[in-house]
Amino acid sequence: MVLDSAIRSSSTLAANRGSAPIGSRTDIPPAGLAPSGYTEFVHPLILGVDATREHGSLALLRGGEFVEEVLLHSPSGFAHVLFGELEALLRRHGIAARQIDCFAAASGPGSFTGVRVGLAFVKGLADALGKAAAGVSNLQALASLGSAPLRAAIIDARRGEIYGAVYDASGRLISPETVTKLESWVAALPDGDLEFLSADPGLPGAALCGTRFATARVVAAPQAMAAAVGRIALVRQRTGAACDPAALDANYVRRSDAELLWKDR
Repeated sequence: MVLDSAIRSSSTLAANRGSAPIGSRTDIPPAGLAPSGYTEFVHPLILGVDATREHGSLALLRGGEFVEEVLLHSPSGFAHVLFGELEALLRRHGIAARQIDCFAAASGPGSFTGVRVGLAFVKGLADALGKAAAGVSNLQALASLGSAPLRAAIIDARRGEIYGAVYDASGRLISPETVTKLESWVAALPDGDLEFLSADPGLPGAALCGTRFATARVVAAPQAMAAAVGRIALVRQRTGAACDPAALDANYVRRSDAELLWKDR
């Protein structure tokens, strides 16, 4: 009852502030086969959440298929938006929050405030309902949208820098997540047939020209990332790798402005 009340009150607040979904997808392809040892009768319900950027998203997955993904736009943040949008999403599909088996949040890198809001949202719901939770790196989620054996994921980190990492097709980290200048990162990448993925317009752009990756495939990823977060969480939930909500932690990669200012004193 407390959770239902929170969802209703947050929905009213979100409506009063004028925030609304700007897009919805129900045609996302299946996530793939379940790991060995599971049958077609296992259909956990997963909620994926991304509040780490100006464009956030929510996604529902049932087993290996996505139910719906909703793109949200809220330049002022998502703390006042998520409960109301979740209520509307669940209502459209006749699902109660208690039916969700695992709650997953994009854990960063991204907006420090957005990362905290998304994690707190997922932690609170999972803890209140006694369900599993998962925090998924934004870079890993981005890389999961690729198709090549090696995938270089890039996110704009502002200040003339990028967040970057290389993952393989199984989601294994090949080159560590880092924050640096784009040109320096490209120069240090491992050899191989890399595919570059970014949801930020202009990345990697001209940075590949004249390098050994000049002819590499560049993929413009969608703004909505919650489905990718949910897909990775689904695998973790099925293999027992989803965790207690209290164990979720942020993946900032770069220290906050406050920490940087303190060091410079």
